[in-house]
Amino acid sequence: MNRSEARELAFKFLYQIEVQKELNEEQIELFFENNEIIDNNAQEYIKDIVNGIKMHEKTINEIIASNLKTDWKLERISKINLSLLKLGIYEINYKELPYKVVINEVVELAKKYGEDTSPLFINGILASVVKENE
Repeated sequence: MNRSEARELAFKFLYQIEVQKELNEEQIELFFENNEIIDNNAQEYIKDIVNGIKMHEKTINEIIASNLKTDWKLERISKINLSLLKLGIYEINYKELPYKVVINEVVELAKKYGEDTSPLFINGILASVVKENE
């Protein structure tokens, strides 16, 4: 399993957590089992993403909120877009992966799973985050 495939699975699990509003070890194991994820590297990557976002959730949410237009609130963002933004911000800010790769892959996921406006919205927020980091 390559990194792009693992990133997509991490997104799916993040979305599941956004909907269910809880996270525990049993959920992680069930997710791996239901999606037939046996690759240890993929499992470790997904666990790192999920646990890292959970650990830095307050800061990540603040970053998202500070990059929204003034009339927008975090609660207004779809759960799909919110999951994608959290994934992108975590990888850019905490994993120090090349931001171009992260943004490109997250925008591709937005095209696949989001609404028509999702790719542009995600790209704009993540580009703004990158500018803040420079």
